[in-house]
Amino acid sequence: MTQVKICGITNEEDALLAANFGASALGFIFYPPSPRYVKKETVRKIIKKLPPNLVSVGVFVNESAEKIKEIMEYCGLDFIQLHGDESAEFCRKFPASTIIKTVSLRGEQDLVNAFGYHVAAILVDRRHAGLYGGTGKKANWELASRIKSKKPLILSGGLNEENVREAIEKVTPTALDINSGAEKSPGKKDNEKLERIFDIVRKADYAKDNTELIFTKREK
Repeated sequence: MTQVKICGITNEEDALLAANFGASALGFIFYPPSPRYVKKETVRKIIKKLPPNLVSVGVFVNESAEKIKEIMEYCGLDFIQLHGDESAEFCRKFPASTIIKTVSLRGEQDLVNAFGYHVAAILVDRRHAGLYGGTGKKANWELASRIKSKKPLILSGGLNEENVREAIEKVTPTALDINSGAEKSPGKKDNEKLERIFDIVRKADYAKDNTELIFTKREK
């Protein structure tokens, strides 16, 4: 099945719920302005309760490399998702196998810039009204589909039960990243929405195999 990351996890109940439905990864947002911000102490406790094969991703926006490394080690994160204006040079401060770089695609130059990142995967989201993510706005699927020629693709941006089937069929990403489309309110997931989304993904999945996996456990 196409891998699914459920992002914006703020509590143990939602984390285990997503795990039970079949999530490959969970995202924890360490960006204080976000309504889904979660403290590192909470994340550490949640990760200790997760199934051993479930991948944990820390989401950071324009944070210092030192702070990111400190939180990564403290919480036991598997991946770092850089969701701000981080440069390709900044990304090289971390092992490429642990980095997901988020981009917002508006034109050809954005594609060129995305291909310049030496990372495990590119996540395509959409910025809106000065917000870095979690806007519920649909990303540019046409440009996103062109990422796959050079980089593993994670598709995000306004994904929900109404459009996730179409996203799989038209873009065929390696993985999906779902946040606001599975919520009751910011930071609180909706049981029924999650169940329906995972059911749709299973039925709509056209992946022939799982040879190209993004979310795999790293060596600690």
